[in-house]
Amino acid sequence: MAHSVPITAVLAGVLALATAGSGTAASPKPWTPPRTSNGRPDLTGVWTNASITQLTRPPGVKLAVSKPEADKLARDNPFMKLIESEEGPSKLDDNLLKDENSDRGYNAFWLDPGRSLANVKGEFRTSWIVEPASGQAPFSEAGRQMQAKARAERTEHLYAGPEYLPLPERCLIGFSGAGGPGMLNTIYNNTYQIVQTPDAIVIDVEMVHDARVIPLYADRARALAHHKPAAVVQWLGDSVGWWEGDTLVIDTVNVNPQQARQGPVPLSPRGHVVERLSRASQEQIFYEFLVDDPVYYTGTWRGEESLNARKAGVYEYACHEGNYAMAGILGGARRQEAQGIKPSQGPGIFGTPIPEKTKAGGGGE
Repeated sequence: MAHSVPITAVLAGVLALATAGSGTAASPKPWTPPRTSNGRPDLTGVWTNASITQLTRPPGVKLAVSKPEADKLARDNPFMKLIESEEGPSKLDDNLLKDENSDRGYNAFWLDPGRSLANVKGEFRTSWIVEPASGQAPFSEAGRQMQAKARAERTEHLYAGPEYLPLPERCLIGFSGAGGPGMLNTIYNNTYQIVQTPDAIVIDVEMVHDARVIPLYADRARALAHHKPAAVVQWLGDSVGWWEGDTLVIDTVNVNPQQARQGPVPLSPRGHVVERLSRASQEQIFYEFLVDDPVYYTGTWRGEESLNARKAGVYEYACHEGNYAMAGILGGARRQEAQGIKPSQGPGIFGTPIPEKTKAGGGGE
């Protein structure tokens, strides 16, 4: 004869067995970062922010997208289309250089921007900027006027002498703000090596081999007190750091005025950038930066990135344009002037007209 058992007891027993079998009775332990000998999270290693994600995003594009949306954006990316169009053996009858654009010699062989959107906090991101929600830096009228003036001066004086050439072409600092503050990705050499001691952090930037040597202090107040005088304006700025729990905080001021005008993160003498680095996992560092400049912007703005672990090392960046080619660059400009031609830059690696497979648009360096 069967015995009657309350249904609630049966369900409770089944649930207990299922929970025990699945191993979900307890929450998984949070990931613990490796530590240095002095107990700080270990940030050392080789990392990369290679990605087709850029600092800003076009109006109407949302910040986080699904995997299918991310894959489509990658396929439609102009750099990916250019790389695809040049894969395989050279096609000598494709009339690629018919427009006599010598910039096309700088072809997809050299490009290594990454092939997907960045994954930050488990999301595929379409821009590094997360605040404001527009994905655009909130330039003030003074900031826009500064940019317009810098562009006009460059157009007017470009190739008049070495001091008017872009800083990366003179091999002084990296392209696209790779060295920071606000370490941004570019079309190649998106690798960073971090060396850590109790007293300092060194970030070796593969692009042009910029090196940020950041002294560390016991707390924020002591760090800020060790900023150099405002008259000292360095490439990549004057950076000091401290730890807040497991997060490394870096405060940077007094960026060299030439870099401050030309870079993707323009800064006035009153501007500063606060960067934060923390280990998110064995394979990733979470990196964020806050730009605070009451002159060039209407408010603070913030970006988030992921630095992903690399097994390969940092390659030598043998920048030569501003070292060995300066005489040729300026000599070519003087020859154009003798012919009554105003020296100007070429149309970039995409060329004009744009090759059939790359009509999605884009630009050179």
